[in-house]
Formats: sequence, C-alpha cells, structure tokens
Amino acid sequence: MGESEVWPGVADPASLLSGITEWLTGYGNQQTRRTYAEGLGLPVTTADIGAWIRPRIGAPAQDRWTDAVAAYAQAVVIAPKPAGRAGPPPAGRGRLRACHWLRWCAANGVDPAMATSAQVKTWLRDLESAGAAPSTRDRMLATVKTMYASLADAGLVAANPAALDRRRLGLAAATASTSATVTLTNRQVAALHQAAGTPRRGASACDVARSVAIVALFTLGLRVSELCGLDCADLHVTRGRRALRVRGKGGKVRIVYLSVPAERALMDYLALRADGTGTEVVTGAGRRTRTPDLPLLVTRGGRRFTRQAIWQLLRRIAASAGPELAGVAEVMHPHSLRHFYVTAAVEAGASLEHVQADVGHASIDTTSGVYDHAARDPARSAVDLVADAWHLNGN
Repeated sequence: MGESEVWPGVADPASLLSGITEWLTGYGNQQTRRTYAEGLGLPVTTADIGAWIRPRIGAPAQDRWTDAVAAYAQAVVIAPKPAGRAGPPPAGRGRLRACHWLRWCAANGVDPAMATSAQVKTWLRDLESAGAAPSTRDRMLATVKTMYASLADAGLVAANPAALDRRRLGLAAATASTSATVTLTNRQVAALHQAAGTPRRGASACDVARSVAIVALFTLGLRVSELCGLDCADLHVTRGRRALRVRGKGGKVRIVYLSVPAERALMDYLALRADGTGTEVVTGAGRRTRTPDLPLLVTRGGRRFTRQAIWQLLRRIAASAGPELAGVAEVMHPHSLRHFYVTAAVEAGASLEHVQADVGHASIDTTSGVYDHAARDPARSAVDLVADAWHLNGN
C-alpha cells in the first residue's frame, strides 16, 4: 500500500500531518488545538481517528504515517485505534462537514501542500453555496491561513495560499484594520525580557541565560524558524560589529546586527555553555559532537530547538511575567516580537527600506502592511483628549 493511499490526493501525508501537528502543539490549550483541528477537517474523536489510521504493515513509509498519526493523536489528546479503512480526514458531523478545508481538498483531488490561492477562493465559494455566513467563512479562512503560515515557516509549502485580501472577498472581518497578532508595548517586551532572566526552580544559570538570549534575539525581528536554524558559525563580526547570518525564506541570507542587549545576552549564554573546546551537542543521529559548527541555541538535552519548543518557552516566560503580560500570555507567539520590531522601528523613525532589510521581507509592501495593520500607539489616538473633555467637565 502506498503512503498516499491513506490520504487521497496528498503526496506526502506523513510530512503534512507532522507539520500540522507541530503547529497545533504550539497552542498550550487543549481545547484550542481540538477546535482548530476540527475546523480543518481533522479527526478529534477516537472513533474518527480509528477510521483514518491504518495498521503497521512493515513498510517504512507506512511506519512514518502511523507515527505521524500517533503524534497528532497525542497533540489533541485522543487515543488512536487502528482500523482498516482509508479515506479523507474524518471530521465532526454538520452541514459544512464536506467543506472543511482538508476534506474539501481530498474530495477535489487537491494536495493541501500544493494548494493555490485560486483553489482557496473556489473553496470559499463552495462554502458560500453551502450556506456558510460571511463570519463563518472568515473564521475558517483565518484558521487555514494560520496553519499555512506555520507550514510555510517550516518549509513544507512554498507560500501561503490563504493570505488573501478579506475586504475584496467581502468577508465580515475585512473591516478590521488591525492584525490578529498581538502588538506588544515597550514595557511588555521589557517585562518579558526581565521574566526570562528571573531564576526559577530547577533551572540552571545556563537555562536562564538561554531564555534571556532567546527573548533578546527575537527582538531583532527574527522568524522562529530562522532562530532555530542558526549555527554558531553564523555569529561573526562585520564592519566592527557582531552580527548573525540569518537564512530566511527561500534560502535567502541576510545580515542581522546584534543590539547591545541581544549581544550581551547571547555572549553570556555562550560563555556559560562553553567548556573550552566546544560544546557537546546531540546530533539528529544521536551522536555527540564537539565541532565548532554547532546550533547556536540548544536545549538542556543538547539538541537543536524546534519551533514548537520555542513557542512553548515564550508562553511560559510570558505567564511568569506578572500583570504586565497577564492579558497576552495565552496568545504570545514568536511573531508578536517580530511585529513589535517592525512597529517599534517605524515609530522610532526608521525607514521602511531599512526595516524591510532587517526582517527579510521580500516586498516593502509586506513591511508596510505589518505596520499599517498593527494597533496604533495609544499616544496617537485622541481618545484621552475626548475623555478629558467630558469626564473633567462632568465632575
């Protein structure tokens, strides 16, 4: 049995499901994972996953699929039961069941990893024909878009086919001018940085230094995949200043200079990690190495960080930061700090061209869009002036 038979139309089901699972596990709340999974058309009950998984038959490809399903089942906290029937991903019952994105793809012979914007638009039209309200279509599109952003970040898809102009599509949420990504303030980023450096039970000095370095490096506008992919060899000095060679989307390399706090945090971490001849790191094959070409950031167990682990670490730090981050800890995302970099830089007077180069946007329109769709600085709003006018007079 070929691996593609378990998920009709998908060339590499195991890789696609693993990518989706890694995205889902970035959400700490179990119900959030299940809600997103069900909205995409993935199984969320033991019975449904039992109708999807196939028993092991010894083939390496089948083992990959079985392992991928087991990891997915663990992520959404359901117990898989092997069964012998293939088919598109099961989903909850309902009038829109056939239009859940992954089921729609399977029914229309579309490999989700190769989907185009035109196919996403066709899917939205089918949703409309099925009676889905504009708000429902917008919500389902937002879920698909978020999933593809994660898959693109991991290199599993070439681009995000769901990154569409909602206003032109006539969706309810198109009137909103701000991004769903939380816009952090200077005080909140400072609180996050301080919380990362606060000693905690069971954490070594190196563990704390690593957390500080991760937060500080994110304030440079890096993508989470870029941070995870950094090697020690990428740290160098150019034009008299320490910098990083960062590999962005499409394999493009850019130079990112270290700010003073980022340099201090990174060098403190590396100093604690070093043993004089190189740092012992576990490779993917389980072997240990002391060569200079090591991951720049490694876990306590000596392995390269995954995006999922970074995401969870940030949320743990945010949750420990106290009142300053109490309202955003549950939605903290590495992209929040990337957005912070863009908005803070532009509001500080940096040119869009320089910011574009810093964060590796392919188009300056993307940089402008991030800033334009972020919540405005409260100081630029007249809301307080209006309140003063009526509130003081009222007293």
